[in-house]
Amino acid sequence: MGKLEIKPPIAKKIPHQLEKHGDVRVDDYFWMKDREHPEVIDYLNAENDYCDSEMAHTKQFQKDLFEEMKARIKEDDSSVPYKYNGYWYITRFEKGKDYPIYTRKKESLDNPEELMFDCNKMAEGHSYFKLAGISVSPDNKLVSYGVDTTGRRNYTVKVKRLDTHEVFNDDIENTTGSSSWANDNKTLFYTKKDEVTLRAYQIYKHKLGETEDELVFEEGDDTFGVAVYKSKSRKYIIIACYSTLTNEYHILNADKPDEKFQVFQERIRGLEYSISHYDNHFYILTNKDKASNFKLMKVEETKTKIESWTEVIPHRKDVLLENIDIFKDYLVVSERSNGLNEIRIMRWDGAEDYYLPFDNETYTAYTGTNVDFDTELLRYGYNSLTTPSSVIEFNMRTKIKTVLKEQEVLGGKFNKDNYTSERIWATANDGAKIPMSLVYRKDIKKDGNNPLLQYAYGSYGSTVDPYFSTIRLSLLDRGFIYVIAHIRGGEYLGRGWYEDGKLLQKKNTFSDFIACSVHLIKEKYTSSKHLYAMGGSAGGLLMGAVINEAPELYNGVIAAVPFVDVVTTMLDDSIPLTTGEYDEWGNPNDVLYYNYMKSYSPYDNVEAKNYPNMLVTTGLHDSQVQYWEPAKWVAKLRELKTDSNKLYLKTNMDAGHGGASGRFESLKEDAEEFAFLLDLEGITD
Repeated sequence: MGKLEIKPPIAKKIPHQLEKHGDVRVDDYFWMKDREHPEVIDYLNAENDYCDSEMAHTKQFQKDLFEEMKARIKEDDSSVPYKYNGYWYITRFEKGKDYPIYTRKKESLDNPEELMFDCNKMAEGHSYFKLAGISVSPDNKLVSYGVDTTGRRNYTVKVKRLDTHEVFNDDIENTTGSSSWANDNKTLFYTKKDEVTLRAYQIYKHKLGETEDELVFEEGDDTFGVAVYKSKSRKYIIIACYSTLTNEYHILNADKPDEKFQVFQERIRGLEYSISHYDNHFYILTNKDKASNFKLMKVEETKTKIESWTEVIPHRKDVLLENIDIFKDYLVVSERSNGLNEIRIMRWDGAEDYYLPFDNETYTAYTGTNVDFDTELLRYGYNSLTTPSSVIEFNMRTKIKTVLKEQEVLGGKFNKDNYTSERIWATANDGAKIPMSLVYRKDIKKDGNNPLLQYAYGSYGSTVDPYFSTIRLSLLDRGFIYVIAHIRGGEYLGRGWYEDGKLLQKKNTFSDFIACSVHLIKEKYTSSKHLYAMGGSAGGLLMGAVINEAPELYNGVIAAVPFVDVVTTMLDDSIPLTTGEYDEWGNPNDVLYYNYMKSYSPYDNVEAKNYPNMLVTTGLHDSQVQYWEPAKWVAKLRELKTDSNKLYLKTNMDAGHGGASGRFESLKEDAEEFAFLLDLEGITD
């Protein structure tokens, strides 16, 4: 007897007409939107059963891959301690445990450890658990923190005493999880979310022990979100209002929590800015006066309006200003030039101005946890496609650097000299040169026979830097080449790179990815028999668009929590995150954007043709990409595709957008994805 063969689930069709601008779309699977409907749950379970049965022969391999990945991770790892307001703070993991433990030590690292939180205990009885927004009161006696037990990013803020661990009755529901203390040690500012859309839109003031909280700010524009935090100088509580293209800040002296917040500079559509306080000035990173790559300005704290801003670092058309870190004697500027991270160190008195030296083309460097203001020590992180992460402490005065911690790759097999990385460029349809970062074992031959996984994201100006991954080694060591395509829609080559991959230029993101694939095949890194593509969320939209456009280039595709039903989702303003997305994709209530979106929306463009082998993953409780998008997409692909290739939909019935919450649980998802790819290559051990 062979194994019982499960047939691919065929979803029922209930035609539903969607009309807009006189255009009628018929959606046969619209009914899947009802999360509580037993038939929806049945369909998702049937797809899960089908996927499990089809991949049953890889189950042992998945276990082996999981153990192999887990064995590289140091289980009893701990973070590099950082000092804040008289205490050293440490996050650590213990062997065999899924969740972190937060501790602190007073003044010296030789002093006894005080337990703050053991998330392993707190997570007991929950299938999902996340602790966020740990905020210690200025007198170091109390801590506020947020807890999410669903995975929908909706947190309850709690407060407890650090000496006795007594949790107060001050539970605050429906928040972002973070909160900020005024300097009186009893007033807490926090952000409320809309219960339906999860938009962060209200800032409240809470006094310990009181039941009535005061609303201090409400954001009326539903394309904006809000947050509240304390300046690094500890002098101000700051409310940030943000949309894709516009910012506005409100400030309040942290010593006077009962006074009114003052607006820093009213919002002007298209004016982006962020503020950092130092001495008696605010420093402003902004795109004012068409500074698309941003410039640095400053203003006196008593008169903060835009007409008083003066320039500190001018705009440069080939250098993106990404971030600043302010210290008592130094200004540290994080820049991006020709795609590469650069860290610039300037003394306030003008005596010095220099860059940290980095030496290759496939690295990532970033400033780390620098909460202390009065110090000449800068913490930064460094890693590359072939070099594990390290945390480095750099003395900005003596220029001496100390490696505080290097990521250990356990298991005894990793030697970075066995791998090589490079940056190459493909040419897009419009002549733009598209960079890619590659990593592979040195013994690879360019003969067109190598399996290659091409990854990209390509939206929101979010840049995927070339980073080190221990998990990825399981592919590299089995002969895979791994590629990150730095396509338009990200900011790898500056702000213009993002502008050219959004709104009515969005299709550049997809054609760039395809141009990279064509180049990799032409240069004999791989061939279409061995080429795989992977992307998640907005990168899942990329996968959907690419397989409609050029399915013949790929042997297999993994689309994780993919955003694929673009038009319908963007027309539904009850869904979390929709209204704030108009600046990224356009507003389909406008016929121009409706037609453009419809021309690339993966779900609307599925046709009767051959598609690659596909694994699609989602989470039932995802608040960012609703589960019904991938479910409907897979149902429509099943109905129309003309090939006999694999098509699997795997739904996590517990977790949200980020997947499982335990640190090793997520490796099981990685192992399943890798087993899918390796199986297509006939690699089974």
